Amino acid sequence: MARTKELTVEDKLKLLYELQQVDSKIDNLRTLAGELPQEVKDMADEVEGLKTRLTNIENEIKECETQISDHRVRTENANASISRYKEQQNSVRNNREFDNLNKEIEYQELEIEASQRKIKHFSAELETRLADKAKTTKDIEERTVDLNQKRSELDQILAETKAETESLILKAADLEKKMAADERLLAAFKRIRKNAHNGLAVVKIERDSCGGCHAKIPAQRQLDIRMRKKIIVCEFCGRILVDPEL
Repeated sequence: MARTKELTVEDKLKLLYELQQVDSKIDNLRTLAGELPQEVKDMADEVEGLKTRLTNIENEIKECETQISDHRVRTENANASISRYKEQQNSVRNNREFDNLNKEIEYQELEIEASQRKIKHFSAELETRLADKAKTTKDIEERTVDLNQKRSELDQILAETKAETESLILKAADLEKKMAADERLLAAFKRIRKNAHNGLAVVKIERDSCGGCHAKIPAQRQLDIRMRKKIIVCEFCGRILVDPEL
């Protein structure tokens, strides 16, 4: 029975670098889809907030209309009372009755003035609220169009990236399977990736520096990396280093 070929350090570095490339592609796809759902959520919340505002404005409009209607009724009733009191003045028997009716007329006239002021106030308030309603309704329509567009964009991206993401995940699993013989190295790779802000655990030397943190790498250390005889990590960020020609 043939024995499985043992991986050399160079083989492991190649596998790790390829795994890094695949994982980075998966990260990019998830990041692309990951930003849109939050945007869609924020826009949906904004639309709901505008709808709540519209409901409140409509309630305020109804209140203004009710107040205007009530004070118009009060004005009509006061005018009717004045007419009745004036008719009664024509048949009074003494000055006392006449004065009492006159006071009632004055009181009703004050009621009319107060109601007219209220009607004026609530009419102005109604005009403002109607303008608010028109603006809010327009805002809802515009933001809903934007929201639907973003949702459509998200659905399209999810549909387009689903197959690619699933394919990359399978490829990453296959590469990890090839690395299974060195569980400690694979575990270290995953740990470094998790702790790195950009998910990079394996980086190339770029301009004599670490491709992750850009710290300078001594010439002798670069030579050791190019020899591919052992796993070498950056002394500053802990990332696994590979030479560009790998």
